[in-house]
Amino acid sequence: MRAALDEARRALETGDVPVGAIVVDADGRLVVSARNAREATGDPIAHAELLALRAAAGSTDGGWRLQHATLVMTLEPCVMCAGAILAARVPRVIFGAWDEKAGAAGSVYDVLRDRRLNHRVEVIAGVRERECASLLEDFFAERRLES
Repeated sequence: MRAALDEARRALETGDVPVGAIVVDADGRLVVSARNAREATGDPIAHAELLALRAAAGSTDGGWRLQHATLVMTLEPCVMCAGAILAARVPRVIFGAWDEKAGAAGSVYDVLRDRRLNHRVEVIAGVRERECASLLEDFFAERRLES
């Protein structure tokens, strides 16, 4: 989670929402890291999770199937990211802060563990939750003061 938090802090440099994500292999070795880049790239789907999944799929022997990887992120994934996680066959997701407005791993929706779908993901939530949430709270509080 420390590496994902480092990526989230780097997102602040470009004015992006501070969300970071990493992919680790079955042995816990870092494969890739990414951060939100919507502002930096002008791409509405440049979420940290999607960028990490894309990079990991290009760097692993299994191709697009990330069935031996763990995705670690600072914020609960949204529906779009949850869909990508399922499509990539990621078996385990670890996240820090809950997203009570758009989360899709147990708060608003539970896409990752929906029994109607063809793949389910082990979800480990709340890792360094306070630290992850504080980054986001501070970011949005500053934005409210500016407007």
